[in-house]
Amino acid sequence: MSKTLIIGAGGVGHVVANKCASVPDVFTDLLLASRTKSKCDAIAKDVKARQGVDIGTARIDADQVPELVRLMQDFKPDLVIHVALPYQDLTIMDACLEAGVHYLDTANYEPVDEAKFEYSWQWAYRDRFEEAGLMALLGSGFDPGVTGVFTAHAQKHHFDEMRYLDIVDCNAGDHSAAFATNFNPEINIREITQKGRYWEDGRWHEVEPLSAHKPISYPGIGPRESYLLYHEELESLAKNFPSLRRARFWMTFSEEYIRHLDVLQRVGMTRIDPVRYEGVDIVPLQFLKAVLPAPASLAENYTGQTSIGCQIKGVKDGRDKTLYVYNNCDHAKTYEEVGAQAVSYTTGVPAMIGAKLMLTGAWKKPGVYNVEEFDPDPFMADLNRHGLPWHEEVDVPLPHEYD
Repeated sequence: MSKTLIIGAGGVGHVVANKCASVPDVFTDLLLASRTKSKCDAIAKDVKARQGVDIGTARIDADQVPELVRLMQDFKPDLVIHVALPYQDLTIMDACLEAGVHYLDTANYEPVDEAKFEYSWQWAYRDRFEEAGLMALLGSGFDPGVTGVFTAHAQKHHFDEMRYLDIVDCNAGDHSAAFATNFNPEINIREITQKGRYWEDGRWHEVEPLSAHKPISYPGIGPRESYLLYHEELESLAKNFPSLRRARFWMTFSEEYIRHLDVLQRVGMTRIDPVRYEGVDIVPLQFLKAVLPAPASLAENYTGQTSIGCQIKGVKDGRDKTLYVYNNCDHAKTYEEVGAQAVSYTTGVPAMIGAKLMLTGAWKKPGVYNVEEFDPDPFMADLNRHGLPWHEEVDVPLPHEYD
Protein backbone atom coordinates (compact mmCIF):
# COMPACT_ATOMS: atom_id res chain seq x y z
CA MET A 1 0.00 0.00 0.00
CA SER A 2 1.47 3.36 -1.06
CA LYS A 3 0.16 6.69 0.15
CA THR A 4 1.01 9.68 -2.03
CA LEU A 5 0.61 13.38 -1.34
CA ILE A 6 0.31 15.59 -4.44
CA ILE A 7 1.01 19.28 -3.82
CA GLY A 8 -0.29 21.63 -6.51
CA ALA A 9 -3.72 21.94 -8.12
CA GLY A 10 -2.95 23.60 -11.45
CA GLY A 11 -3.05 21.98 -14.87
CA VAL A 12 -0.17 19.61 -14.06
CA GLY A 13 -1.66 18.64 -10.71
CA HIS A 14 -4.90 17.83 -12.53
CA VAL A 15 -3.03 15.42 -14.83
CA VAL A 16 -0.94 13.88 -12.03
CA ALA A 17 -4.03 13.18 -9.93
CA ASN A 18 -5.82 11.48 -12.84
CA LYS A 19 -2.81 9.45 -13.97
CA CYS A 20 -1.95 8.30 -10.44
CA ALA A 21 -5.57 7.29 -9.89
CA SER A 22 -5.40 5.24 -13.10
CA VAL A 23 -2.72 3.01 -11.49
CA PRO A 24 -4.48 2.03 -8.25
CA ASP A 25 -2.27 -0.99 -7.60
CA VAL A 26 0.62 1.44 -6.99
CA PHE A 27 -1.13 4.61 -5.80
CA THR A 28 -3.54 3.12 -3.31
CA ASP A 29 -4.27 6.29 -1.34
CA LEU A 30 -4.04 9.83 -2.76
CA LEU A 31 -4.28 13.25 -1.13
CA LEU A 32 -4.26 16.43 -3.22
CA ALA A 33 -3.33 19.68 -1.46
CA SER A 34 -2.88 23.30 -2.49
CA ARG A 35 -3.38 26.82 -1.20
CA THR A 36 -6.91 26.85 -2.70
CA LYS A 37 -8.85 23.80 -1.53
CA SER A 38 -11.71 24.45 -3.96
CA LYS A 39 -9.35 23.73 -6.84
CA CYS A 40 -8.40 20.43 -5.21
CA ASP A 41 -12.07 19.57 -4.73
CA ALA A 42 -12.81 20.26 -8.42
CA ILE A 43 -9.94 17.97 -9.48
CA ALA A 44 -11.07 15.27 -7.05
CA LYS A 45 -14.55 15.40 -8.59
CA ASP A 46 -13.04 15.05 -12.07
CA VAL A 47 -10.86 12.11 -10.96
CA LYS A 48 -13.91 10.35 -9.50
CA ALA A 49 -15.83 10.83 -12.75
CA ARG A 50 -12.99 9.67 -15.00
CA GLN A 51 -11.23 7.03 -12.92
CA GLY A 52 -13.86 5.96 -10.40
CA VAL A 53 -11.40 6.67 -7.60
CA ASP A 54 -11.91 8.82 -4.51
CA ILE A 55 -9.01 11.07 -3.51
CA GLY A 56 -8.72 13.28 -0.47
CA THR A 57 -8.16 17.04 -0.54
CA ALA A 58 -6.59 19.54 1.83
CA ARG A 59 -5.52 23.15 2.05
CA ILE A 60 -1.79 23.80 2.48
CA ASP A 61 0.54 26.77 2.29
CA ALA A 62 3.62 25.18 0.75
CA ASP A 63 5.76 28.13 1.82
CA GLN A 64 5.32 27.10 5.46
CA VAL A 65 7.41 24.15 6.62
CA PRO A 66 5.45 23.60 9.88
CA GLU A 67 2.15 23.37 7.95
CA LEU A 68 3.67 20.92 5.51
CA VAL A 69 5.10 18.77 8.30
CA ARG A 70 1.76 18.65 10.12
CA LEU A 71 -0.03 17.54 6.97
CA MET A 72 2.58 14.87 6.28
CA GLN A 73 2.50 13.61 9.86
CA ASP A 74 -1.28 13.40 9.70
CA PHE A 75 -1.55 11.70 6.28
CA LYS A 76 1.73 9.74 6.54
CA PRO A 77 2.54 9.59 2.82
CA ASP A 78 5.33 7.46 1.42
CA LEU A 79 6.03 10.08 -1.24
CA VAL A 80 5.33 13.73 -2.03
CA ILE A 81 4.83 14.71 -5.68
CA HIS A 82 5.50 18.45 -5.81
CA VAL A 83 3.89 20.17 -8.81
CA ALA A 84 3.26 23.58 -7.25
CA LEU A 85 5.74 26.46 -7.68
CA PRO A 86 9.52 26.01 -8.00
CA TYR A 87 9.89 28.70 -5.31
CA GLN A 88 8.63 26.03 -2.89
CA ASP A 89 11.07 23.22 -3.67
CA LEU A 90 13.25 23.84 -0.63
CA THR A 91 10.46 24.25 1.92
CA ILE A 92 8.87 21.00 0.74
CA MET A 93 12.23 19.21 0.80
CA ASP A 94 12.81 20.50 4.34
CA ALA A 95 9.39 19.21 5.38
CA CYS A 96 10.02 15.82 3.78
CA LEU A 97 13.27 15.48 5.74
CA GLU A 98 11.52 16.35 9.00
CA ALA A 99 8.56 14.06 8.35
CA GLY A 100 10.55 11.20 6.77
CA VAL A 101 8.94 11.26 3.32
CA HIS A 102 10.40 10.70 -0.15
CA TYR A 103 10.25 13.65 -2.58
CA LEU A 104 9.73 14.24 -6.33
CA ASP A 105 9.43 17.45 -8.37
CA THR A 106 9.27 18.55 -12.00
CA ALA A 107 11.26 21.82 -11.94
CA ASN A 108 14.31 23.02 -10.05
CA TYR A 109 14.39 25.68 -7.39
CA GLU A 110 14.50 29.38 -8.13
CA PRO A 111 14.26 32.26 -5.64
CA VAL A 112 11.26 34.57 -5.83
CA ASP A 113 13.32 37.76 -6.00
CA GLU A 114 15.80 36.65 -8.67
CA ALA A 115 15.11 35.16 -12.10
CA LYS A 116 17.72 32.46 -11.71
CA PHE A 117 17.28 28.72 -11.53
CA GLU A 118 19.92 26.09 -10.91
CA TYR A 119 20.25 22.73 -9.20
CA SER A 120 22.98 23.72 -6.73
CA TRP A 121 20.46 24.55 -3.99
CA GLN A 122 18.81 21.14 -4.24
CA TRP A 123 21.98 19.14 -4.86
CA ALA A 124 23.19 20.53 -1.53
CA TYR A 125 20.52 18.36 0.16
CA ARG A 126 22.08 15.10 -1.09
CA ASP A 127 23.91 14.14 2.11
CA ARG A 128 20.91 14.97 4.31
CA PHE A 129 18.55 12.81 2.25
CA GLU A 130 21.08 10.00 2.08
CA GLU A 131 21.63 10.04 5.83
CA ALA A 132 17.87 10.02 6.40
CA GLY A 133 17.44 7.04 4.06
CA LEU A 134 15.19 9.14 1.81
CA MET A 135 15.22 9.75 -1.92
CA ALA A 136 14.56 13.01 -3.78
CA LEU A 137 14.01 12.77 -7.54
CA LEU A 138 14.50 16.10 -9.30
CA GLY A 139 12.96 17.20 -12.58
CA SER A 140 10.63 14.31 -13.41
CA GLY A 141 8.56 16.22 -15.96
CA PHE A 142 9.21 16.32 -19.70
CA ASP A 143 11.87 19.00 -20.04
CA PRO A 144 13.44 18.51 -17.57
CA GLY A 145 12.60 14.85 -17.13
CA VAL A 146 11.90 12.81 -20.23
CA THR A 147 14.66 14.68 -22.07
CA GLY A 148 17.11 13.40 -19.45
CA VAL A 149 15.74 9.86 -19.75
CA PHE A 150 15.99 10.11 -23.56
CA THR A 151 19.64 11.12 -23.18
CA ALA A 152 20.38 8.25 -20.79
CA HIS A 153 18.61 5.87 -23.19
CA ALA A 154 20.77 7.16 -26.05
CA GLN A 155 23.96 6.63 -24.06
CA LYS A 156 22.92 3.13 -22.99
CA HIS A 157 21.64 1.82 -26.32
CA HIS A 158 23.10 3.92 -29.15
CA PHE A 159 26.48 5.51 -28.38
CA ASP A 160 29.90 4.76 -27.05
CA GLU A 161 30.34 8.52 -26.71
CA MET A 162 27.78 11.30 -27.06
CA ARG A 163 29.31 14.57 -28.24
CA TYR A 164 26.48 16.93 -29.20
CA LEU A 165 23.02 17.27 -27.68
CA ASP A 166 20.24 19.58 -28.84
CA ILE A 167 16.93 19.42 -27.00
CA VAL A 168 14.17 20.68 -29.29
CA ASP A 169 10.74 21.68 -27.99
CA CYS A 170 7.85 22.70 -30.26
CA ASN A 171 4.29 23.59 -29.36
CA ALA A 172 2.40 23.83 -32.62
CA GLY A 173 -0.95 24.07 -30.88
CA ASP A 174 -3.60 26.75 -31.34
CA HIS A 175 -5.63 27.96 -28.36
CA SER A 176 -7.01 31.11 -30.08
CA ALA A 177 -5.92 33.43 -27.25
CA ALA A 178 -4.02 36.53 -28.35
CA PHE A 179 -1.31 36.00 -25.74
CA ALA A 180 -1.14 33.17 -23.22
CA THR A 181 1.47 30.86 -21.74
CA ASN A 182 1.14 27.09 -21.65
CA PHE A 183 2.25 26.78 -18.04
CA ASN A 184 2.44 29.17 -15.10
CA PRO A 185 2.82 32.62 -16.77
CA GLU A 186 5.11 33.97 -14.07
CA ILE A 187 7.56 31.06 -14.31
CA ASN A 188 7.33 30.86 -18.09
CA ILE A 189 8.09 34.55 -18.68
CA ARG A 190 10.90 34.61 -16.10
CA GLU A 191 12.46 31.66 -17.93
CA ILE A 192 12.39 33.00 -21.48
CA THR A 193 13.42 36.58 -20.68
CA GLN A 194 16.72 35.42 -19.17
CA LYS A 195 19.85 35.30 -21.25
CA GLY A 196 20.25 32.19 -23.37
CA ARG A 197 22.97 29.87 -22.12
CA TYR A 198 24.52 26.69 -23.50
CA TRP A 199 27.38 24.33 -22.68
CA GLU A 200 30.31 24.05 -25.06
CA ASP A 201 33.97 23.03 -24.68
CA GLY A 202 33.76 22.69 -20.92
CA ARG A 203 32.17 26.04 -20.09
CA TRP A 204 28.93 28.02 -20.28
CA HIS A 205 28.33 30.57 -23.04
CA GLU A 206 25.67 33.31 -22.95
CA VAL A 207 23.66 35.09 -25.62
CA GLU A 208 21.09 37.87 -25.29
CA PRO A 209 17.50 36.67 -24.66
CA LEU A 210 15.88 35.17 -27.78
CA SER A 211 18.71 36.51 -29.99
CA ALA A 212 19.80 33.11 -31.35
CA HIS A 213 17.20 31.32 -33.42
CA LYS A 214 16.74 29.21 -36.53
CA PRO A 215 14.08 27.06 -38.19
CA ILE A 216 13.94 23.44 -37.04
CA SER A 217 11.63 20.88 -38.64
CA TYR A 218 9.51 18.84 -36.23
CA PRO A 219 7.90 15.46 -37.09
CA GLY A 220 4.33 15.79 -38.29
CA ILE A 221 4.53 19.57 -37.89
CA GLY A 222 7.20 20.92 -40.21
CA PRO A 223 9.61 23.84 -39.79
CA ARG A 224 9.13 26.24 -36.86
CA GLU A 225 11.36 29.10 -35.75
CA SER A 226 13.16 27.86 -32.65
CA TYR A 227 14.96 30.00 -30.05
CA LEU A 228 17.99 29.12 -27.97
CA LEU A 229 17.15 29.25 -24.24
CA TYR A 230 18.80 28.18 -21.05
CA HIS A 231 16.94 25.24 -19.56
CA GLU A 232 17.71 23.55 -16.29
CA GLU A 233 18.37 20.04 -17.55
CA LEU A 234 21.41 21.32 -19.42
CA GLU A 235 23.12 21.77 -16.05
CA SER A 236 22.60 18.19 -14.90
CA LEU A 237 23.15 16.61 -18.33
CA ALA A 238 26.47 18.39 -18.85
CA LYS A 239 27.52 17.13 -15.41
CA ASN A 240 26.28 13.56 -15.76
CA PHE A 241 27.45 13.03 -19.37
CA PRO A 242 30.92 14.60 -19.44
CA SER A 243 31.64 13.41 -22.98
CA LEU A 244 29.24 16.10 -24.28
CA ARG A 245 31.18 18.80 -26.11
CA ARG A 246 28.05 20.90 -26.53
CA ALA A 247 24.53 20.87 -25.07
CA ARG A 248 21.79 23.31 -26.09
CA PHE A 249 18.04 23.81 -25.73
CA TRP A 250 15.66 25.20 -28.38
CA MET A 251 11.98 26.18 -28.06
CA THR A 252 9.48 27.50 -30.58
CA PHE A 253 7.58 30.78 -30.27
CA SER A 254 5.26 32.40 -32.76
CA GLU A 255 5.93 35.88 -34.13
CA GLU A 256 2.78 37.08 -32.36
CA TYR A 257 4.02 35.72 -29.03
CA ILE A 258 7.42 37.40 -29.43
CA ARG A 259 5.74 40.69 -30.40
CA HIS A 260 3.48 40.67 -27.34
CA LEU A 261 6.37 39.73 -25.06
CA ASP A 262 8.53 42.53 -26.44
CA VAL A 263 5.82 45.12 -25.71
CA LEU A 264 5.27 43.76 -22.19
CA GLN A 265 8.99 43.99 -21.48
CA ARG A 266 9.25 47.51 -22.87
CA VAL A 267 6.46 48.79 -20.62
CA GLY A 268 7.85 47.05 -17.53
CA MET A 269 5.20 44.36 -17.06
CA THR A 270 7.77 41.55 -16.85
CA ARG A 271 9.61 43.12 -13.91
CA ILE A 272 9.93 40.95 -10.79
CA ASP A 273 10.83 43.77 -8.37
CA PRO A 274 8.00 45.42 -6.40
CA VAL A 275 6.40 48.64 -7.66
CA ARG A 276 4.51 50.96 -5.34
CA TYR A 277 0.94 51.53 -6.55
CA GLU A 278 -1.58 53.48 -4.47
CA GLY A 279 0.22 52.62 -1.26
CA VAL A 280 0.59 48.92 -2.06
CA ASP A 281 3.66 47.04 -3.32
CA ILE A 282 2.86 44.92 -6.36
CA VAL A 283 5.14 42.86 -8.59
CA PRO A 284 4.28 43.65 -12.24
CA LEU A 285 4.86 40.10 -13.46
CA GLN A 286 2.63 38.68 -10.73
CA PHE A 287 -0.09 41.15 -11.70
CA LEU A 288 0.34 40.15 -15.35
CA LYS A 289 -0.07 36.51 -14.33
CA ALA A 290 -3.39 37.39 -12.69
CA VAL A 291 -4.84 38.95 -15.87
CA LEU A 292 -3.52 36.39 -18.39
CA PRO A 293 -5.55 33.24 -19.13
CA ALA A 294 -4.86 30.42 -16.68
CA PRO A 295 -3.05 27.65 -18.62
CA ALA A 296 -5.67 25.08 -17.59
CA SER A 297 -8.40 27.28 -19.10
CA LEU A 298 -6.88 26.87 -22.58
CA ALA A 299 -7.41 23.12 -22.69
CA GLU A 300 -10.96 22.75 -24.02
CA ASN A 301 -10.44 24.35 -27.43
CA TYR A 302 -6.74 23.57 -27.92
CA THR A 303 -5.83 21.91 -31.22
CA GLY A 304 -2.54 20.76 -32.70
CA GLN A 305 0.47 18.97 -31.26
CA THR A 306 3.58 19.34 -29.18
CA SER A 307 6.83 17.71 -30.28
CA ILE A 308 9.74 17.43 -27.85
CA GLY A 309 12.89 15.41 -28.28
CA CYS A 310 16.65 15.04 -28.20
CA GLN A 311 18.85 15.30 -31.28
CA ILE A 312 22.22 13.72 -30.56
CA LYS A 313 25.42 13.19 -32.50
CA GLY A 314 28.17 10.93 -31.26
CA VAL A 315 30.27 7.88 -31.97
CA LYS A 316 29.41 4.17 -32.01
CA ASP A 317 31.98 1.49 -32.87
CA GLY A 318 34.35 4.14 -34.16
CA ARG A 319 31.83 5.69 -36.56
CA ASP A 320 29.75 8.86 -36.40
CA LYS A 321 26.11 8.32 -35.54
CA THR A 322 23.04 10.54 -35.09
CA LEU A 323 19.86 9.89 -33.14
CA TYR A 324 16.59 11.79 -32.88
CA VAL A 325 14.33 10.45 -30.12
CA TYR A 326 11.06 12.31 -29.55
CA ASN A 327 7.41 12.31 -28.55
CA ASN A 328 4.49 14.05 -30.24
CA CYS A 329 1.43 14.76 -28.11
CA ASP A 330 -1.99 15.92 -29.31
CA HIS A 331 -3.82 18.64 -27.35
CA ALA A 332 -7.32 17.45 -28.27
CA LYS A 333 -6.56 13.85 -27.32
CA THR A 334 -5.16 14.76 -23.92
CA TYR A 335 -8.21 16.91 -23.25
CA GLU A 336 -10.45 13.99 -24.12
CA GLU A 337 -8.50 11.67 -21.81
CA VAL A 338 -7.94 13.81 -18.71
CA GLY A 339 -9.38 17.27 -19.44
CA ALA A 340 -5.98 18.95 -19.85
CA GLN A 341 -3.90 20.42 -22.66
CA ALA A 342 -0.78 18.65 -23.89
CA VAL A 343 1.77 20.86 -22.11
CA SER A 344 0.28 19.92 -18.74
CA TYR A 345 -0.06 16.29 -19.85
CA THR A 346 3.55 15.96 -20.96
CA THR A 347 4.67 17.20 -17.53
CA GLY A 348 2.15 15.31 -15.42
CA VAL A 349 2.54 11.85 -16.95
CA PRO A 350 6.33 11.69 -16.35
CA ALA A 351 5.78 12.89 -12.77
CA MET A 352 3.46 9.93 -12.22
CA ILE A 353 5.93 7.56 -13.89
CA GLY A 354 8.86 8.75 -11.77
CA ALA A 355 6.73 8.35 -8.64
CA LYS A 356 5.63 4.87 -9.74
CA LEU A 357 9.24 3.77 -10.24
CA MET A 358 10.19 5.10 -6.81
CA LEU A 359 7.26 3.44 -5.04
CA THR A 360 7.78 0.07 -6.74
CA GLY A 361 11.51 0.12 -6.03
CA ALA A 362 12.64 0.19 -9.67
CA TRP A 363 14.27 3.55 -8.94
CA LYS A 364 15.15 3.63 -5.26
CA LYS A 365 18.32 5.00 -3.73
CA PRO A 366 18.80 7.35 -0.76
CA GLY A 367 20.03 10.79 -1.78
CA VAL A 368 19.13 13.49 -4.32
CA TYR A 369 19.18 12.55 -7.99
CA ASN A 370 18.23 13.70 -11.47
CA VAL A 371 16.30 11.27 -13.65
CA GLU A 372 19.19 10.50 -16.00
CA GLU A 373 21.13 8.92 -13.14
CA PHE A 374 18.86 5.84 -13.19
CA ASP A 375 18.25 3.01 -15.66
CA PRO A 376 16.14 4.58 -18.44
CA ASP A 377 14.54 1.35 -19.63
CA PRO A 378 11.58 1.07 -17.19
CA PHE A 379 10.78 4.76 -17.64
CA MET A 380 10.89 4.46 -21.43
CA ALA A 381 8.59 1.44 -21.25
CA ASP A 382 6.12 3.33 -19.06
CA LEU A 383 6.06 6.30 -21.45
CA ASN A 384 4.67 3.96 -24.11
CA ARG A 385 2.29 2.40 -21.61
CA HIS A 386 0.86 5.59 -20.13
CA GLY A 387 0.22 7.90 -23.08
CA LEU A 388 3.53 9.37 -24.27
CA PRO A 389 4.84 6.97 -26.94
CA TRP A 390 8.32 7.77 -28.21
CA HIS A 391 9.94 7.34 -31.62
CA GLU A 392 13.51 7.11 -32.89
CA GLU A 393 15.22 8.15 -36.11
CA VAL A 394 18.77 6.88 -36.53
CA ASP A 395 21.42 8.41 -38.79
CA VAL A 396 19.14 11.11 -40.16
CA PRO A 397 20.44 14.61 -41.01
CA LEU A 398 20.09 17.00 -38.07
CA PRO A 399 19.70 20.80 -38.41
CA HIS A 400 22.82 21.70 -36.46
CA GLU A 401 26.44 22.61 -37.08
CA TYR A 402 29.07 20.12 -35.90
CA ASP A 403 32.85 20.36 -35.67
